[in-house]
Amino acid sequence: MLFCGIDLHSNNCLVVVSDDADKVLYSRRLANDLVTIRAALEPYRYELSGVVAESTYNWYWLVDGLIEAGHVLHLANTTAIKQYDGLKHRGDQSDARHLAHLLRLGLLPEGHIMPKSARAVRDLARKLMQLVDMRTANILSIETCLAQQTGSYLACREIKLLTESDIDSMPVGAVEASGMKANLAIMRALQTQIDSIEKSLSNYCRSAPGYRLLNTVSGIGPILATVILLETGDIARFSGAGNYASYCRRVDSTHISYGKKKGEGNTKNGNRFLAWAYVEAANFAIRFCEPARMFYQRKKAKRNGVIAIKAVAHKLARACFHMLKTGEQFSVERCFS
Repeated sequence: MLFCGIDLHSNNCLVVVSDDADKVLYSRRLANDLVTIRAALEPYRYELSGVVAESTYNWYWLVDGLIEAGHVLHLANTTAIKQYDGLKHRGDQSDARHLAHLLRLGLLPEGHIMPKSARAVRDLARKLMQLVDMRTANILSIETCLAQQTGSYLACREIKLLTESDIDSMPVGAVEASGMKANLAIMRALQTQIDSIEKSLSNYCRSAPGYRLLNTVSGIGPILATVILLETGDIARFSGAGNYASYCRRVDSTHISYGKKKGEGNTKNGNRFLAWAYVEAANFAIRFCEPARMFYQRKKAKRNGVIAIKAVAHKLARACFHMLKTGEQFSVERCFS
């Protein structure tokens, strides 16, 4: 029985094939060309137990192509893999060998390979979040310029309604006005694309049972429900609410020993898009849901606003896990009791 590890880079990869005694039978750096990689693995195809690829930013083409060729693919969770710190030398070959070694031992921390069709829609939702962040940056730029030049403040909703004539009438210099008009033009262009993507996303996930359930949660509307469903995938892959909340980056990462803090874990280990979605939902919930607002205020009185909003997001993440797992309706009393 053979095992393959692939250390993937932007334009090349190091492919290693080893046996059940970790003896390397094949090791070569290849160009990122699917035909070449398939040909390299073909002599070992029927003996290969599995192929491990790193979950780098560019893994789609490799994983999809090798699955189509009939290989059993495993996606390595690189943030959860740690080689021995005392190694004197390590490189691409040792990394690829280590991936094959972990697969042989059954100790490989794996990432989720989402189906190709669902992945395309998920990436469209991620593009929406990127554009929303860019729009926010331009709104903040206008807000900052006004504060610097006039000492006044405009709310976000007021900035969105500004026109060029409004900026011309403001007591700011010509140069500052030009910068604000540039922000305004970019903001409008981004809004057009955001509206277009939201319209496209509204056609997906509506038939999924979880979509209807998520829309009943305080703070979650159609777009956030779509994002949460796409980023979560199959809820059965999470063993419990705590695991799901951790994946959503809503769990404390401190290391405690004998009641004392001994360090911190990887705070970025998890899905940053789900983290964003639940924080957005929490901000809406404390505005429109009285039990959520009261829970937020209690937490804020003890710590601060940032910790409090994360606590609300944590509650919503756990509630959504149980809803998707059991099919039960959302209960605001159980969530924020």
